[in-house]
Amino acid sequence: MIISWNTTNQCNMFCDHCYRDASAKFEEELNTEEGKALLDEIAKAGFKIMIFSGGEPLMRPDIVELVKHATSLGLKPVFGTNGTLITPELAQELKEAGTMGVGISLDSLNPKKHDEFRRFPGAWEGAVRGMKNCKAVGLPFQIHTTVMDWNYDEALKITDFAVELGAMAHHFFFLVPTGRAVSIEEESLRAEQYEAILTDIMKKQQEVKIELKPTCAPQFMRIAKEMGMDLRFGRGCLAGTHYCIIGPKGLVQPCAYLNMNLGDVRETPFSEIWKNSPVLNELRTMKYKGGCGSCRYKVACGGCRARAAFYNEGDYMAEEPWCLYHGRKG
Repeated sequence: MIISWNTTNQCNMFCDHCYRDASAKFEEELNTEEGKALLDEIAKAGFKIMIFSGGEPLMRPDIVELVKHATSLGLKPVFGTNGTLITPELAQELKEAGTMGVGISLDSLNPKKHDEFRRFPGAWEGAVRGMKNCKAVGLPFQIHTTVMDWNYDEALKITDFAVELGAMAHHFFFLVPTGRAVSIEEESLRAEQYEAILTDIMKKQQEVKIELKPTCAPQFMRIAKEMGMDLRFGRGCLAGTHYCIIGPKGLVQPCAYLNMNLGDVRETPFSEIWKNSPVLNELRTMKYKGGCGSCRYKVACGGCRARAAFYNEGDYMAEEPWCLYHGRKG
């Protein structure tokens, strides 16, 4: 199981697509001791992979201490970061603390396009420098790319760049309209483009040795199975079944893009929220509506629950709208 903790709302960038609408630090963010207690509860609940994200997690002065604590609990700490703050010294500290991998965002091979999307001059150079600093100390890293209409044609070229730099993986993130991303909803892909690029990614996986994984695009599991591929992933959408996220103030959500408060870890231990939340337990039934409910790939895919909610007035069990496979059975 995998879990994300938005360790802070503070960020040195102001990205167009940020689901957290990150910028300034919240006064009410979990402090170091509260963070350690949360990590205790996460381990108690049976999670294995611990994603430290944000905002920009590397802006927390206690981040290395938190990673050490996660490691001591048997968790596998990884990061989602823009990479610009990864100095050689910090890369070494993160590795020694037990960090297993670092995901660094890169949305274009054109520095100008990446910088404009991230609203931060020098973002591209800083991200690549961070990757090289990780590589130099033997800290595994991967590239994260948010796929939009304007970078659709270069997505797989970024895969080649990832291979060239020595990345262990390239993960593709598909927009779910929430946070600041609502304002750029029209730039996101639709069903036909969605199907085409997922197919291309799976074909590319057959050509490269590094791992390629679409995120918030669970249909890739169906496409992979139809192509006879045996991936290590057991399911597409993990929201509520094998994944959830905790915000900077300790509020629990089913996933980053389902903006629903399931409980406050300051008031209820996280392990209890994970076990007893009515929303999470409903998601675990997989009793989806429409085409998702009748689909032969319901278990392997699950449809994006957040996108279903956005386009169906909050109904997270509704049919996923961006799928060409709707209604097929047997």
